Amino acid sequence: MNLVERGSQTARNGFRNEDDIVQKFNDWKNDKEAHLWLSLMKYNLSEIEFVEAVKIPASKTDVQVQVTIKLKKAIDVENLQVKLVSNPKGFNQIDKRWVDKYTEMWNIPEFVASILKRYTGEEKPNIQTPRDKRRMFANEFSQKEQKTILNWLKSNQSLIVSDILKGQGKFAAEWMLVAQKVDKNARWILKPMNFCMNFFGNGEIEITERGNFKIGRITMQRKGGDGGRDTAKMLQFKINPAELFNIE
Repeated sequence: MNLVERGSQTARNGFRNEDDIVQKFNDWKNDKEAHLWLSLMKYNLSEIEFVEAVKIPASKTDVQVQVTIKLKKAIDVENLQVKLVSNPKGFNQIDKRWVDKYTEMWNIPEFVASILKRYTGEEKPNIQTPRDKRRMFANEFSQKEQKTILNWLKSNQSLIVSDILKGQGKFAAEWMLVAQKVDKNARWILKPMNFCMNFFGNGEIEITERGNFKIGRITMQRKGGDGGRDTAKMLQFKINPAELFNIE
């Protein structure tokens, strides 16, 4: 299978930011990458009349591409989530919120929310000698609590993965475009979001040796950092987008 059939290709010029992606789509008549991206989205280039791409702030969709087809009155809309990576082993935050917000989104039971809040540090540890006096690691909970949280995550795995990767509503992302953020000899890969949800989120749910949670290839952890501000106590989900380049 060649690179284009796999949805990936090298790019002579790199990708600095999302504006580069927007510019390429808006120059679709002349841009080689835009030709490939639109073809991968199953468009016949000879039938396209007009393409307009815009950035969408504060949503799962980073770039929205509007495609006008000749002889059609309707405009097709493609929502892209763009992941720019410079390090093949770098992790990218895909979602972060307070536990109460996730509780509202996913109807998390109170006892499960309490485990998550002790994990992030919103609630104090309830053991005598925690590794970190501010919070608890996943492997510091009792065996019963570990089983409870793992069972809840497994029961809600599809919902969690969909919400943190694809999102909901009119700006739900339908594609993921991962582009290597370098000046020359960059790479990119474009995949349907349903493929990405399966690739990153369809796997074992477990507690890692470092005391965090894994949902397939997705890491769930305390945000941390932020100079000790309260926002360090938020819950975050991370992936390594560059793993898509390893697809055989």
